[in-house]
Amino acid sequence: MTKKNKLEAKSSSGFLAGIERVGNALPHPAMIFAIMIAILAVISALAAKANITVDYYDAKAEANVKLQAISLLNAEGIRYIVNSVVGNFTSFAPLGTVLVAMLGVGVSEYAGLFDTGLKKLLSNVPSILLTASVVFAGIISNIASDAGYVVVVPLGAMIFASAGKHPIAGLAAAFAGVSGGFSANLIFGPTDALLAGITNEALRASKISATVAVTGNWYFLIASTFVLTVVGTLVTEKIVIPNLGTYKGSYVHDDKPITELEKKALRNALIAMGIFIVILIIAMVPQNAILKEADKSGEVNIQHFLGNGLIFAILLLFLIPGVVYGKTVGNINSSNDLVEAMGKSMQAMSGFLVLAFFAAQFVSFFAYTNLGTVLSVKGAEFLEEIGLTGIPLILLFIVLSAFINLFIGSASAKWAIMAPIFVPMFFKLGLSPELTQMAYRIADSSTNIISPLMNYFAMIVIFMQKYDEDRGLGTLISTMLPYSMAFLVVWSILLIIWMLLGLPLGPGANLLI
Repeated sequence: MTKKNKLEAKSSSGFLAGIERVGNALPHPAMIFAIMIAILAVISALAAKANITVDYYDAKAEANVKLQAISLLNAEGIRYIVNSVVGNFTSFAPLGTVLVAMLGVGVSEYAGLFDTGLKKLLSNVPSILLTASVVFAGIISNIASDAGYVVVVPLGAMIFASAGKHPIAGLAAAFAGVSGGFSANLIFGPTDALLAGITNEALRASKISATVAVTGNWYFLIASTFVLTVVGTLVTEKIVIPNLGTYKGSYVHDDKPITELEKKALRNALIAMGIFIVILIIAMVPQNAILKEADKSGEVNIQHFLGNGLIFAILLLFLIPGVVYGKTVGNINSSNDLVEAMGKSMQAMSGFLVLAFFAAQFVSFFAYTNLGTVLSVKGAEFLEEIGLTGIPLILLFIVLSAFINLFIGSASAKWAIMAPIFVPMFFKLGLSPELTQMAYRIADSSTNIISPLMNYFAMIVIFMQKYDEDRGLGTLISTMLPYSMAFLVVWSILLIIWMLLGLPLGPGANLLI
């Protein structure tokens, strides 16, 4: 990697620049979470004193639930804060995922595999096709659950840097695909099964005989994948890159030609990667594959591996070719070099650890207060009372769900609260459960990328600061806002067109009852 190499772009100005300036003028993101905890404590105390209560049916718990806002400032709340801090941090979902994956990524980066591989990959790729490829890769990565956050997002930045484009734009394009496009894909996966299960429980609880298949949104998801790839590409090229301005950081890959030794090392690394992938497929695909096991329903599949073991597989996917490459070129000659490579990757994540500590506390404390659930149920009651039908009702539901998504990060947790309310209500109005579920998924995905409560948001800030330490929370929010709004609007329009044409959302999944 060489030192400074400026990229030409327009200066950031206007509304998005204003958001960035305001956001970056705030304290460090870790301190912002600390301030938000203080504000949350006051709001929770006021809400608890006002005795704000909601009643709803929780599809996950399969039970009627009565919740009231809980204060963080009474004796019980203070005890919860004091006693949960360590557990909140160690159980924070992205923590283990990110650190384990980065051990392997760090070895490949230290060895020089990324530099050489990206040079080779990008030698003849047109700029706009490169952007489209990053967005598309982000979208389809969600089949592997959260792996896209720790693999595709940082690679997006590296790819753009190698191509002479703003690295933060590459990070943003990948993040938009991974998180903003979380409910689009060419095939159905664990998320489809999870949400369909909650929808079916909501139908069962309401004594409605209809059921939703895992493939209930499949046709629409396929179309969404290509539409969002185009939208994400245009937003990146026409809005994000110009608004980011001239890149003045030092993290830009050099333009030196690939040597014969590097070509040999790259070939060896690809062979090693290929062998590992073949072994992994053998362990996953055959009927009696070693990584398959029975789930709660007795079905033998690889869902447990995808949710738990995949990150370790990703570590090996980068570690093995990284070591082979490093051995060939002489960058990794001993176990000491290997450990040093891993250590450097952990040093780079030190800022993430600090930020994750505060983010984990806020997420946990917010869940404890029940304010997110209260907001969700109250919003649902409002929507039920206004008496809209058809397309206007679906659009308002999307807007409401998108807003609630800013406060409850988990897609399944929100749907477990909202499905028992909206699925039966929309069913009575003649709208299919598949349509209600898809409308929710559009909203849930679109605002992920601007919500600090999204589990991986803190990590993305740290990835961004690797390329420009002066960029902060304001930069990330202002950069992702155009994607969020574009995805929400265009995706909603696609659903409206789908409804007007009367197209099925999936095999046997009609729009109307």
